[in-house]
Amino acid sequence: MSVYLKCLWLKNAFYREQPTVQFKHQMLLLVDTQDEASYLAWSTYQNFNQLQQQHLRIPLVKTRKEDNNRDGRYDMLHFSVSVPVLATENVLGVKLILLFDYRLYRFSSLRMEAMAYMEHTSPLSGSEFIADGELRLRLKMPLSHKAVDTRYDTPVINGDSVFVSDYQLSKIFSDYISRNVSTYFECRYPVWQRGPSSSETFLIRGTVRYPEELLVYIPGFFQVLIWAWVQYLAVLLIFIYLIARVKTFIFQNQLIRTIVERPFVPKDHRL
Repeated sequence: MSVYLKCLWLKNAFYREQPTVQFKHQMLLLVDTQDEASYLAWSTYQNFNQLQQQHLRIPLVKTRKEDNNRDGRYDMLHFSVSVPVLATENVLGVKLILLFDYRLYRFSSLRMEAMAYMEHTSPLSGSEFIADGELRLRLKMPLSHKAVDTRYDTPVINGDSVFVSDYQLSKIFSDYISRNVSTYFECRYPVWQRGPSSSETFLIRGTVRYPEELLVYIPGFFQVLIWAWVQYLAVLLIFIYLIARVKTFIFQNQLIRTIVERPFVPKDHRL
């Protein structure tokens, strides 16, 4: 009975929804070279770029959004980043952060700034890095059904800061992963093209897909009430049916002593 009572009240519910995602045209790029003391860096944040001094290298960035099923919601982002490099610079690794506006509407309303982080390192110098993956949602607790959740609609990177520590990846990741709702970039098959950089550029190409997510949320009062009533009614009908069958079986087979009472005796009417 205790197990049944726990199932009677709905605590969590599930549904599927494809998020509405927009690339914010904000990014932070770090390129590792063969010299440990040397690296290349660039971002869309002016203060970060000023802190890089001789390490700053301005790339050519191209982006293209795509809506496959033409439902008015973008399904993926294609991007390319061409980083100019010197003939003496051998690229051994890359780290890239892309920032998005991420929204849910259906049962739980959520608006936040989301991050996609991709990286790759190799002992061999490369000319191109290709990443094709999905921007996935990570929940530490169920979403709420009340109002619009804007707790995390704040900058992942504090672009107004003039301190180097605020742009360190360790701090950015630590603050981001502490959130109850966050995203991660899942790329199962990254490709690192070996060889020296062609045309004095290192190319980063990628696709960020926005898949449908299975979401868990805390249902509202009326949804819980309807669920409980349906569960109760289903059990009640089973009990009524079983009791009727048992009663019929007992009386037909005279398993217990019974007395038939007639509320009145019919009278004979003679003419």
